[in-house]
Amino acid sequence: MKVPNLEPKLPISIEMHLSGLGCLQMKTKFDIPRRKLRPVQSCGAELVEMALVLPVLLTLLIGVFWAARAYNIYETITRAAREGARVAVAPSCSACGGAVPGVGTVEDAVLNSLTASSMDTANITIPGGCGGNLSSKICYLRDVKLNAGPPSEFGTVVGLTYPFSFTLPFVNVGTINITTKVQMRQE
Repeated sequence: MKVPNLEPKLPISIEMHLSGLGCLQMKTKFDIPRRKLRPVQSCGAELVEMALVLPVLLTLLIGVFWAARAYNIYETITRAAREGARVAVAPSCSACGGAVPGVGTVEDAVLNSLTASSMDTANITIPGGCGGNLSSKICYLRDVKLNAGPPSEFGTVVGLTYPFSFTLPFVNVGTINITTKVQMRQE
């Protein structure tokens, strides 16, 4: 027995069977198609695609990591040079008549800042184009004219170079020298 009022509105049909206790059964009108199986020829294609794409993605990921590390080193050596320039322009004592700190004091400020950041201070070199250098470890120039026009401002320039070994899988980039130079006006 079919219930005529519900059948057009619902995607099911209700049938009553008079066998036994007379219970109602519900059946769906639509047959759900089963998922078709893939052809045998495409089995393992995803594995081959992954084998081709995964090394490229990992190389890019590792490259981003090493580029971030290079930027971190640049910021660290710039901060160390800024610390050395700050020490160089500040008078060492007011009772001494405004005497400027010695070369060793400026070198120590730069090297201590790099040591605090766990960087190897033995790898530091003097950048090229540092004429009239006062130091043997960093580029340290005192009484440098900082501007072209009047009034003339003089200051200190501190610079250094740090080598960075940029390594990527499957690519030999080599060593990159990261250079920074900081100038600060004399107080």
